[in-house]
Amino acid sequence: MTAPVALNRPPRWHRRARHALAHSLRVRLVVMFVLLALAMAGAFLFGMQRALSVGWRDAARPLLMDYVDHLAGEIGSPPSIERAQALVQRLPVTVRISGPTLNWRSHPATVETDLRWREGWAEDDWRRHEPRILERSTLDGHRIQFGLNTQIWHNRPRLVGWITLGVLLALTALAYARVRRMLRPLDQIRDGAQRFGSGDFSQPIPVRHPQRPDELGVLAATINTMAADLQNMLDAKRALLLAISHELRSPLTRARVNTELLPDTTELQPNRDALLRDLALMRDLVTDLLESERLASPHVALQREATDIAVLVAEVLSSLDGASSVQQDIAANLPPLQLDRARMRLLLRNLLDNALRHSSEATQPPRISVQLDSSGPSGGLPSVRITVRDHGPGVPDAALPHLAEPFYRPDAARERATGGVGLGLYLCKLVAVAHGGSFAIDNAQPGLQVVVTLPGPTH
Repeated sequence: MTAPVALNRPPRWHRRARHALAHSLRVRLVVMFVLLALAMAGAFLFGMQRALSVGWRDAARPLLMDYVDHLAGEIGSPPSIERAQALVQRLPVTVRISGPTLNWRSHPATVETDLRWREGWAEDDWRRHEPRILERSTLDGHRIQFGLNTQIWHNRPRLVGWITLGVLLALTALAYARVRRMLRPLDQIRDGAQRFGSGDFSQPIPVRHPQRPDELGVLAATINTMAADLQNMLDAKRALLLAISHELRSPLTRARVNTELLPDTTELQPNRDALLRDLALMRDLVTDLLESERLASPHVALQREATDIAVLVAEVLSSLDGASSVQQDIAANLPPLQLDRARMRLLLRNLLDNALRHSSEATQPPRISVQLDSSGPSGGLPSVRITVRDHGPGVPDAALPHLAEPFYRPDAARERATGGVGLGLYLCKLVAVAHGGSFAIDNAQPGLQVVVTLPGPTH
């Protein structure tokens, strides 16, 4: 059974042309130039034709009538077929003689073209407007009609038409190449804007003819200046954040030591424990801030080494409270991966700790799965997929795109009493991206599911 064929569907080349015309500025400019050239050529030809036709009756008509009188005199009266044949052989004209004793046509197999048919007039209109221009009557009652013999240059208009079409196509191609070259800075500006948007300020947009830039050159230079200002602002923010974080470490350490030295009495114990928890939270915040700024740096350096991901998962689980309830689905014979063990340990600890904290009232324990995807994320090299899922309340769908943002907390679903400052998932995403992988969060209904994909071994 054959598949149904779509009716009235435009051909593929038509769709591509329509898409290019709708989305390509250079194609629209070339089309506009071609249409403008055709319109100007048409207006010029129409104007010249009208100008010549206006002067026809006053200038060319007397000359043509005198010349036709001369041709009719050469044929003679009564008309001579021999003279008419000699005239036809010498000039590109047709001759038709009709009368009481002689009826003859020089080109009986061809259509005679005279001014009547070229002007599109009927014979009655012709006789009323231009009597006896290409027609003469002899004294013996014969009528001689002259016309133009177009058979001599029959193929010449076709050749001229093909040449004109070729020249038009060549000019269109040259115009397209020129417009493409003129608008090439737009592609460079687009690529530069995408680089700047992703945080890569290392390569500015090239400026063509910087000594005498055009409008696009001025635009590129302006965007480069804006990118440099943004980079300076981000560097200043990062430097300020790092400085504050470093400066906070010492007083936090002293405050924790002094708190631990307080007398361990029944009256002070609740306040002492609460203060220690707050200090630990502030310490973790400073540590996470420093680590996030290091990972967000474009020059982040990973201490990669061959790592057994299954062993690393077991190490992290052994260091967490309540990790014995976590269900594990670890594939056997996973190949060693080139990973930064410290950063990967941070990623796994944050994901598992997050899943444990939000599974306290869930009907099922959290689950971690580590599997080898032999086809890779896009059909290329193999990859390792780490999936951590809890069976907690989850989050609203509108909050999913923001969960990996720094300091974001969907309080409606995850109470502040569960702990954390909103940097855990952000750090996990930075670690995954720094390793060349991907990070995705989705609602598992119930619960939340985080999938980290890491590049597998290259050989």
